Amino acid sequence: MKKQKMLSRRDVAKHIGLTAGAALVATPFVHAALPTPRQVEGPFHPIDEQTDTDLDLVMIEGHSEPARGEQILVRGRVCDTDGRPMKNALVDVWQANDNGRYAHPKDPNPAPLDPNFQGWGLVRTDAEGRYGIKTIKPAPYPLSFLGEGGWRCRHIHFKVSHSELDTLITQMYFEGDPLIEQDFEIAKVPEDRRHLLIAKARTDERTGLPLYRFDLVLDRAGA
Repeated sequence: MKKQKMLSRRDVAKHIGLTAGAALVATPFVHAALPTPRQVEGPFHPIDEQTDTDLDLVMIEGHSEPARGEQILVRGRVCDTDGRPMKNALVDVWQANDNGRYAHPKDPNPAPLDPNFQGWGLVRTDAEGRYGIKTIKPAPYPLSFLGEGGWRCRHIHFKVSHSELDTLITQMYFEGDPLIEQDFEIAKVPEDRRHLLIAKARTDERTGLPLYRFDLVLDRAGA
């Protein structure tokens, strides 16, 4: 059984500058009618017990040092294909660290782990369907240790669930990453829909950190 520390609604309100912010409140969905492309969950979804799974993946509760790597913010909204924001959706996020390694016992990557990187977060959307995390930009990693050629580009895994929607598993990519063009997973997505998975950075005015907008559009359950 995984131990999970979830944020209360009071905590979400306290962190509203991190989870959403005024600019996001006023921004409409860009692709509300198009469901976010589905992608593979992959073999490294966390399985070990973890007491800290909050929205800040950079600092682990009880640790004094932050994770290594470039700190970033990721914010967005969860909605259905009619553009209606979905309150209380569970956004499950996990990723590799600054060395390209997952904190998973079956990851064969010989790169070192970062004891200060949380690597996995769970957050509920607010009344407007908004979510947000603070994390580090994950490193790409070679597939040679899996017996394959090429690289996986930088990406963050998302699994989004809601009682009224079909669960979505997908991945977020970073605009400008030169490895996107050779990544075998994003190549499986129709070319005219790949832009839905590629997030563009701007600067967050409050923190000065790179801020990536990543909206998630889910099909209605049974649709």
